[in-house]
Amino acid sequence: MDNTRKISKSLSKPSRFGRHLQPGYVVKADVWIEKDGELYIGGGRAILLENIGLCGSIAAAARSMGLAYSNAWLWVEAMNRLAPSPLVKKSIGGLGGSGTQLTDEGHRAIAAYRELRIKLAEIIAQP
Repeated sequence: MDNTRKISKSLSKPSRFGRHLQPGYVVKADVWIEKDGELYIGGGRAILLENIGLCGSIAAAARSMGLAYSNAWLWVEAMNRLAPSPLVKKSIGGLGGSGTQLTDEGHRAIAAYRELRIKLAEIIAQP
């Protein structure tokens, strides 16, 4: 089964929330999390994590987003390094072959990011 077609839609663009205050003015915002000044997770990285969970492969997840594998791997390495524990783990060989899966921490990171986006959208939607 081709999992690359099951790309994440829940965090898809537009990533910025906006609201019109009056003609010509729009409030826009986006949310991302940094650790020590380095990007930990934002919209693109959250989508990558979701797609890794769906595809079981960094390469397939990257392809589904039109992202170079090398960039996807750099994002995963950075997130794993900055997180309290790794978000993604690779398995090599074995009966099922190689693959990549999200850890419990990876699932928590996606859920926390989604919640932040929901809260931001609610704040911006307020009159």
